[in-house]
Amino acid sequence: MFEQDYLIRVTALGGQLRAFFITDRDTVEYARRSHNTSPVVTAALGRLMTGALMMGADMKGEDDSVTLKIESEGPIRGLTVVADSRGDVRGFPIEPLVIIPANKLGKLDVGGAVGAGTLSVIKDMGLKEPYTGQVPLTSGEIAEDLTYYFAASEQIPSAIALGVLMNKENTVRQAGGFMIQLMPGADEGTLEKLEQRLSVMKSVTSCLDEGMKPEDMMELLLSDMEPEIVGRLPVRFKCTCSKERMENAIISIGRTDLKSLIDEGEPVEAVCHFCNTKYRFEVSELKKLWLRAQER
Repeated sequence: MFEQDYLIRVTALGGQLRAFFITDRDTVEYARRSHNTSPVVTAALGRLMTGALMMGADMKGEDDSVTLKIESEGPIRGLTVVADSRGDVRGFPIEPLVIIPANKLGKLDVGGAVGAGTLSVIKDMGLKEPYTGQVPLTSGEIAEDLTYYFAASEQIPSAIALGVLMNKENTVRQAGGFMIQLMPGADEGTLEKLEQRLSVMKSVTSCLDEGMKPEDMMELLLSDMEPEIVGRLPVRFKCTCSKERMENAIISIGRTDLKSLIDEGEPVEAVCHFCNTKYRFEVSELKKLWLRAQER
């Protein structure tokens, strides 16, 4: 299902610059179907997933992961996405069905749907405590917010573009993006050259819709900067939920509440926030979980 979805890791100018280029249409479409999102929510969630995938690909440990969490005042109210170093991503919106007018350019008004709020970045690298950074949203358009996060929290000058293009029937037509970052010691001329090229470049989704691949976008932006592809990573929507994990979640509600569920005499359905998979527990199963809770 996700055969066409991948990202490339790139270095250029002898290590002065690093970059990621990604196409992930099927991944974003899978999320849209899982959550039955409206177009503007699909665009917001897809952009955040795309950004998280590139950030996850930059992590070194096999089990490292990054969580991007937006809490906002707009009708979406918030989004949570988790990506790891293996190219797996999962995510969900608080409000999947948001319908608002298009923006002044006639495009999906992601910024209006997200509204004011905060972006939290939580990096789990296997240490005692995960690294957490938080910044206010600058636009709600996601790419600008991630750019500001890198500048304010990690002091890394970055150029980030994220896009989701919808079909008329509200399925995902294209999705992808890039993230270009200057490393310490990079000269100012490099930044100026990048800014000039970005100012005349078409949108990411326009490039993808014309048949461009991540490698083509790399050439378009970094052609004379000696770019070198140092990695290629397939990406996909993959949730980590399971019935066993749901069992532990049910046990965690406590023996009293679990006993109340049993006394009601009806099966219980637990739903994963990230992928909407439903897990059914019969009363007989709840009784076994209650016994396990007694042992804790």
